[in-house]
Amino acid sequence: MPIQRPLSWSRRLGLMAAVGLSLGWMAAAQAAEVTVSAAASLTNAFRELAPAFEAAHPGTRLQFNFAASDALLAQISKGAPVDVFASADQDTMDRAQQQKLLIDGTRVNFVRNALVVITPVDGGQAMTQLSDLQQARVKRVALGKPEGVPAGRYARSALEAARLWTVVEPKAVYAQNVRQALDYVARGEVDAGFVYATDALVMRDKVRVLFTVPTDTPITYPMAAVTGGPNAAGARQFIEFVRSPAAQAVLARHGFAKP
Repeated sequence: MPIQRPLSWSRRLGLMAAVGLSLGWMAAAQAAEVTVSAAASLTNAFRELAPAFEAAHPGTRLQFNFAASDALLAQISKGAPVDVFASADQDTMDRAQQQKLLIDGTRVNFVRNALVVITPVDGGQAMTQLSDLQQARVKRVALGKPEGVPAGRYARSALEAARLWTVVEPKAVYAQNVRQALDYVARGEVDAGFVYATDALVMRDKVRVLFTVPTDTPITYPMAAVTGGPNAAGARQFIEFVRSPAAQAVLARHGFAKP
């Protein structure tokens, strides 16, 4: 067997320097990532925004996590390494603030949306108002679970205000997020569904908007930097970018209005 000679001090120092340099590069790469946890309804718009943001901030890469706002808040509260939280309602962001999960002074409203009732393009129902949902021909209605999905809470609140919740609730097919409710309608598995106006645009070839649902409060989306996030500077840059005219123009193309 060949004799294993000990490394000289110069070679040891060289290897240590190389390892240290590699670890430094890895840390820099991680620091350059901006992790954004955003409501499912923002999926298409935020993905379109990503290349422009990354081009404006060389060496920075966006990492997205899309889900129902409540599910995202639960992840953040358990220590998920998130830099920016974008919610589909104020209630969820209020709870994040109460739990001291947000960096003070970073919370802003950046877009506004609307709740609509949709039906499948093929064989869908003809309805013009919420009261039509109580008709016998309407057997299944998709909506997000009110306990965990902002769009579902808006839908339940609107139905309660119209004194229709007890009639429509037995027909409810609950979704884990608003995009799942959209999918149920697009596949013709339900007669109607509650989604945001922006979601309906995503599948305009498969779903048809029947009417806009009145809500007690405007549907505004807040976002904020998360306390303890790995990249606080990148979080602030992303929030500033989303509010810029160029980003707002992209969001408008996806159906979002200014807050």
